[in-house]
Order: sequence, then C-alpha cells, then structure tokens
Amino acid sequence: MALENDDLLRRLQELGIAHQTHEHAAVFTVEEAQRHCGHLPGAHCKNLFFKDKKGQLWLVVTLDDRKVDIKTLQKAIGAARLSFGKAELLMEVLGVIPGAVTPFGLINDTEQRVQVILDAEMMAADLLNYHPLRNDATTAITPADLRRFISACGHSARDLNIPPPDAGSA
Repeated sequence: MALENDDLLRRLQELGIAHQTHEHAAVFTVEEAQRHCGHLPGAHCKNLFFKDKKGQLWLVVTLDDRKVDIKTLQKAIGAARLSFGKAELLMEVLGVIPGAVTPFGLINDTEQRVQVILDAEMMAADLLNYHPLRNDATTAITPADLRRFISACGHSARDLNIPPPDAGSA
C-alpha cells in the first residue's frame, strides 16, 4: 500500500525537514500549476517519469519552464531510448497519479527502482515546490532538504545541467 500525503508530511517532520504546504485546486499540467501556484515563493518544478528500453526507470526533476528534449536527455543521462512511464507503473512505483509526479514519491519506491536526475539550476534555488503525493497541494522545501529526503528514501540523485533541446544535434 502506497504511503500518502499525511505519511509524507509525518516523515518530513521525523527527518527534521522544514516544509510548508499550500492547498489549491487540482492541477494536471505546468500551465494549470502556474495559474494556481505561481504566486507561491520559490522555484516551481516539473517532474518527468520515464522508462527506458532496458526497463530502467528515471525521475527527472527540473524547473517548470525548462524545455526538455527526450533524445538529448537520454544521451546526457546514459539511458536507452526513453519513453514516458505508464500511469499504472507510476502508481506501482511512486504511488502517484499522472499530474502528481514528485520527488516525494520516492518514499514509495522502497525497491530503489528509480534513478533520480536533478536539474542543477533548480538545485541552486533557495526554495523548491513539489506536489506532496497529490496534485491539489504544493509543498516547499530547500534544495538541501530535498537531498536529505532523497537520501533518507535510500536513493542517490545526480545533478545535471539539463541540455537545451538542440544540444544533441549539430
């Protein structure tokens, strides 16, 4: 059984991670999130859940306005032909629905199936905003606390300067 919002917030408290959660209308896209959450302080982020042709799972966490070209990204991270993970797999591994993808979902990846890639520019922000396992709220934490949380979930994360869409073609 996947852990839910209350479990996550309790775990953040147990880890001594300062956080603030704001409730809002459910959002499913970056555009909807900007409309309902753009006024919140901190960097706003998007989370991309991929599976490659070898079955490796990837969570790419980046600034919400970052353009990501999948072919360029897969070369940068060393993945084999990325495609978006299906909703069933997302629920099975991270315990969230599409539109609620979040690094906080790593709390449910007890088998450490997911490789985590963090946008280096995002990690330079003072405050980061993510869904707390549901898409009708946003939780803000610091980049250092995000790293602590990811580590506490048994994962390691790799920082990456996400290449621009045209970086792979010359």
